[in-house]
Order: sequence, then C-alpha cells, then structure tokens
Amino acid sequence: MTTKQIKQSLRDGPHAWPGGYPKFFITSDGAALSHEAVRAEWRQVCDAVRHTSNDGWRVVAEDVNWEDPDLYCDHTGNRIESAYAEDREDPDDMRLDEDEIDEDAEESED
Repeated sequence: MTTKQIKQSLRDGPHAWPGGYPKFFITSDGAALSHEAVRAEWRQVCDAVRHTSNDGWRVVAEDVNWEDPDLYCDHTGNRIESAYAEDREDPDDMRLDEDEIDEDAEESED
C-alpha cells in the first residue's frame, strides 16, 4: 500500500462501506494494526512505507476481520472487532427457567 492509500483508508474510517465490516491493517511482518494505532503512529507508518523498512510499521495491506474473535492489534493490544464472530447468544441462554415457564402459563390462562 502507498501512504496515499493508507491515508484514504483512515479518512474512510475503521469500517468498510457498504456493510460496515471492521477493517484492519497488515504489516510486512504479518502483524495486525487497528485504524486507531495507524492513526496514532502515522509518522512511523509513513516513514516505514516510504523507505520500505521492515521495522513492524510498514503497512502492506488492509483487510476485513470477518470471523476472528481473537484478533488483537499488535501495537495497542486492543481487540479488533469482527464482522461475524461477535458474541452470539448462547443457546443455553435461550432456554426458559421453570419460573418463566410457570409465569407464561399463568398469563395465557387469564
């Protein structure tokens, strides 16, 4: 990626459009960087891209985190949101308790 492409992506925001899918950057050494990290460390990213350095800051691609619930920014340590692996309702939470079943039955009898 060029610095111009990275800057445009930062301006576009951390979500792809259309769809609102969460984006992240990939560095030459395979690290994942959040939009916040690239924005905060913009000078280091630009320098690394311009000089083709392999110091951990050279952004080479951008991608969408489709399903990885355990993707973290290698700079900040913050979790990078995923499109489809966010907390889903636990099937066990969908079961009704005995009290809820009794309450539902009493309401329908009235």
